[in-house]
Amino acid sequence: MNLDAYLARVGYTGPREPTLDVLRGLVLAHQCAIPFENLDVLLGRGVSLADSDVERKLVGDRRGGYCFEQNSLFLRVLTALGFTAAPLSARVRLKSPRDFTPPRTHLFVGVIIDNVPWLADVGVGGLSPTAPVRLDRLGDEQPTPHEPRRVVREERSPSPRYFHQAKLGDVWADVYEFTREEMPVIDREVGNWWTSTSPQSKFRQNLMVALARPDGTRVSVLNREFTHRRGAEVLERLELAGTNHLLDVLAERFGLRLPPGTPLVVP
Repeated sequence: MNLDAYLARVGYTGPREPTLDVLRGLVLAHQCAIPFENLDVLLGRGVSLADSDVERKLVGDRRGGYCFEQNSLFLRVLTALGFTAAPLSARVRLKSPRDFTPPRTHLFVGVIIDNVPWLADVGVGGLSPTAPVRLDRLGDEQPTPHEPRRVVREERSPSPRYFHQAKLGDVWADVYEFTREEMPVIDREVGNWWTSTSPQSKFRQNLMVALARPDGTRVSVLNREFTHRRGAEVLERLELAGTNHLLDVLAERFGLRLPPGTPLVVP
C-alpha cells in the first residue's frame, strides 16, 4: 500500500495514528476527493478488485469507483495505519420498502476504537456518510459535516438487523441494512461480478457519479441530470445536453478527466 500516494490523493496531511480524530479526518478527506462512479461498468471495461488495480485506478489515475473499490481501498488504508478494521456486508435500501429483499452487494468498513464499534463508509454514492457513525448508540441522531445519521435495530427471527439511516429534511431514510456479518473476499468478488455484469444491476442501467464538498453540499450526476444540493435542498439542477457536455461536467465538477471521444453511452 503506497500510503503516501493515497494521502496526497485525498489531501490529508494530519496525524497517522489509529484514533477517532484521524478516522474522521480520513473519511471526510476521501469523500471530498475521490468520486463515487460507475463509468467503467457502462464502458464495458469491467471492474477489477485486485489491490494493485484498485490503487492504480483510484489513486494513480485519479478516477473513482463504487463500494467494492472505494471501501476495499479504504480498508487497506486503515489497516496500514494500525486501525482494527473489517469488511462488512450490507443490502442497499434507498427508496426500497422493508418487505423487499435487495441483493447483498454493498461493502462497508467496521472499525473498533477503544472498544467502541464504528461504521465507516466511503462508497454508498450520494449518501456516503462524511463521518464515522457509532454503532452502539442505537437510535441516537449523530451529526456529520453533511446529513445527520443514525443506526436503528429491528428485532427479527432468527437474528436482528440494523439499518443505517440518513436524515433528509425531516425524514429518516434507510440507506442500507446489515447484520454486522463480515464480507470475505470471495463474497466481494461475487457481489462485484453481479453488480458490474447483471442486466438487473442498477449500475448497468444508470450512470451515477457523486462527490461530497467540504462546505456541506454534494454534487451528483444521474444519467443526464447534474444536481448540486445541501441535504434535501436542491441548489442547482442542470440537464446535460449530450456526451461532450457530460464529459465537461465530469472534468470540471468531479475531477474525472476522460479522453475526448470516450464512447460513454448515457442511459
